[in-house]
Amino acid sequence: MNADASASAADTGADARPEGTGTGRLVLLTTSHRVAPGLLSWPAWQTLRAADRVLCAEPDHPQLPYLREAGVEVETAAPTARELVDDCVSGDRTAVVLTSAAGESTLTDGLARLAGSGREAMPDLELLPGSYDLPGARLLDLVQVMDQIRAECPWSSIRTHRDLAKYGIEEAYELVEAIEDGDREALREELGDVLLQVVFHARIAQDDPDEPFSLDDVAGTIVDKLIRRHPHVFGEADAATPEDVKAHWLRTKAEEKQRTSVTEGVPLAQPALALTAKLAFRARKAGLDVTPPAGDGIGYDLLAMAVRAEADGVDPEAALRAAARAYRDAVLAAEGAAGR
Repeated sequence: MNADASASAADTGADARPEGTGTGRLVLLTTSHRVAPGLLSWPAWQTLRAADRVLCAEPDHPQLPYLREAGVEVETAAPTARELVDDCVSGDRTAVVLTSAAGESTLTDGLARLAGSGREAMPDLELLPGSYDLPGARLLDLVQVMDQIRAECPWSSIRTHRDLAKYGIEEAYELVEAIEDGDREALREELGDVLLQVVFHARIAQDDPDEPFSLDDVAGTIVDKLIRRHPHVFGEADAATPEDVKAHWLRTKAEEKQRTSVTEGVPLAQPALALTAKLAFRARKAGLDVTPPAGDGIGYDLLAMAVRAEADGVDPEAALRAAARAYRDAVLAAEGAAGR
């Protein structure tokens, strides 16, 4: 097919056919199911209105009610490539085929065979996108797939938030590992796994009989929060440095939460070193002079080290993890030396 078809149609619309060729025109019009039906490009509407025939093999294609409402007559038919070519060429006519979501492989294969033979009079063949996916459109596919899994999968259909809690933690750690390894392919996959946890939890929440909410509600909540906490982007506040941005964020967060203690909102289920560092950070930012409690045992020693690390700008969790990875390498080396 003509590789410049969509560009040609966009430039000239229904007048793209050269005059006097006598070959006709056959247009395959594609649409995205991720865009609301009826929202077609202007070249698509021009082509549809000027066409001699508009055909669609699917009687329940989502675009049909909107085309008919706009006065475009659509034939529910699936002619062969031979029939379409003969009709276009013999009558110098323009035919538009509204393709299905699965495509029209039988028709396109037939057209390719006819055009490739070199012995056929062919109409101008064009592929015209009628609508395009917007950035983030594949998220709609994820929502749709998750809906079907929730409805039809015996395991997924009975999961609860508590059932999935451990997987959220596991996936977050696998994401961190991909980041630390610098593995771009693994990073993309692990981001997808983390995203799945968000979509899965939101889908479960949608079924709650008392306080249901959906993924749209989740997205709306974080969008509102981001806008509120970025007044230098969406408002009139100024922030020339990253420190200014952080100050905006913390100030807005404090106004929203109205917490009575700096320890509120610190999840106690996180790893112990990270928990200690977070508590130490909160206390330091609040100007509190807190001496780590003394006690016997390695726990108190680790506590004091974690507090000191945070004060020095070191993430104790990340530091210990890096040391643990080095220790793992040492174990592997020892195994190799031992011939294991």
